[in-house]
Amino acid sequence: MIDNGQSGRHVLNLGAGVQSTTLYLMYLRGEIQPQIECAVFADTGEEPTAVYRHLDWLRSLGGPPIVVRSTGGRLGDDLRHGRNSTGQRFASIPAYTAEREGAKAGMVRRQCTKEYKIEVIERFIRREMLGLKKGQRVPKGVLVHQSYGISLDEAGRSVRIRHRLEERSWIAPVFPLIERGMTRGDCYGWLTAFGVPHEVQKSACVFCPFKSNAEWRRLRDTDPDGWARAVEIDSALRVPGNVVNRGLDQKLYVHRSCVPLDRADLGSGDDRQYHLNLNWTAECAGLCGV
Repeated sequence: MIDNGQSGRHVLNLGAGVQSTTLYLMYLRGEIQPQIECAVFADTGEEPTAVYRHLDWLRSLGGPPIVVRSTGGRLGDDLRHGRNSTGQRFASIPAYTAEREGAKAGMVRRQCTKEYKIEVIERFIRREMLGLKKGQRVPKGVLVHQSYGISLDEAGRSVRIRHRLEERSWIAPVFPLIERGMTRGDCYGWLTAFGVPHEVQKSACVFCPFKSNAEWRRLRDTDPDGWARAVEIDSALRVPGNVVNRGLDQKLYVHRSCVPLDRADLGSGDDRQYHLNLNWTAECAGLCGV
């Protein structure tokens, strides 16, 4: 059992994927101390059906409270209407750009993680955990320990998180899986030994461009509603005059081939390719790709 002796407040960034699920269940069993007060899931409203079902299962276990918070809307709806979570400028996803269909040129800067994940979680901590009003400074001496489900094979992500939080002296990031020397493969083994009754899938928006063909195929073949939503948002990115693409000479696509998703060549393969080809670094561990 790990006891890092940390005093203060304790919260887990829960993405509901493999690593953060492992971490939550470790806290549930008391394998990591100090115990968290709660786990917070920042919901974009656009996760695959399986992720929401898994989240319901986690909540049924009676462990540390799981708090679900959002901007109050769905990221895809905001993209379709060319606005962001506050109804002002848009928050872009890292879509691929092309001057003409099939001719990839680059990617749009990602803003969705900050507005729909990072800020949602920080707002919960400040206003609900600490009871602060909007704009109120965190009192001196207050320290909140945030646990992240990042494993040893993705240790570089922990460095980026520490760097991002350098100016927030009241937040201390914690990486229990790295402290235990656990890889993603170790997490799979741990979840199997725990007895999770279903596959824990990757957490990410259904239309997130950070998907391999194996992931797109699985979405198409196992989650009809999620696939339809991804196709809908992909098409909306190219609606003439939409604020999300205003000022761009190129068109936007969610598939790396820069072809409309419902016409993109997703290849073929068995389920093993899904696990072998996943872009794990894009998983939401409470914040996408961080």
